[in-house]
Amino acid sequence: METMAHRARYAAAMAAITRRLPFGLSEVVEPNMLGYLLINLCTFGIDLGLLGLFHGKEGLPIPVAVTFSYGTASLISYLLNRVFNFRSHAEVGRQLPVFVAVSASNYLIFVLGFTDLLAAVGVYYELARIIAACCEGVYLYCMMRWVVFRDVAEPDAAEAGSAGGAIGQPTAESASGSPAQAAGASPAGPAAPEAEPVEPVFGPAAGPS
Repeated sequence: METMAHRARYAAAMAAITRRLPFGLSEVVEPNMLGYLLINLCTFGIDLGLLGLFHGKEGLPIPVAVTFSYGTASLISYLLNRVFNFRSHAEVGRQLPVFVAVSASNYLIFVLGFTDLLAAVGVYYELARIIAACCEGVYLYCMMRWVVFRDVAEPDAAEAGSAGGAIGQPTAESASGSPAQAAGASPAGPAAPEAEPVEPVFGPAAGPS
């Protein structure tokens, strides 16, 4: 029960903050996007801290240090986004391998490849990690929103489709007419009284000759 309450409070807080965003951002930014940014900023701080620990103090090579720090931060990000942000109820056994595949692709493209490239051209390794994180943030949000946690995205699309169908579909009353029309009554009001028959008028009858 406490977890459900924490989920509801987190969702309400993100929705309230999103509604108050300036410059028209409230119409563009979704609450789960803001929640994703907040969670991943925290896990990114963990990532940088572990990277400084593994490479700066322990002297591990950058690829090894980045792998350990990124793997730990990614797991924390997955758990927090699943529970608090997207509130997914899909089976972890099916969902986690998809997240691992997404994280592996992100790791190869941005975290390891792009970070090593920037470090190789002389960019300080922590600054290189920050630049790569800006690129991977957009990629990861899109993959989490529509691939990893697609069980949350699909009901939203279904609700939007059913709402659109309800708008375009005529109601049973409008299709068949009102009950009064079905009974044969005029919709404009009570029927006018029938006019009395008019007897034909002839000239005065002729008298006997």
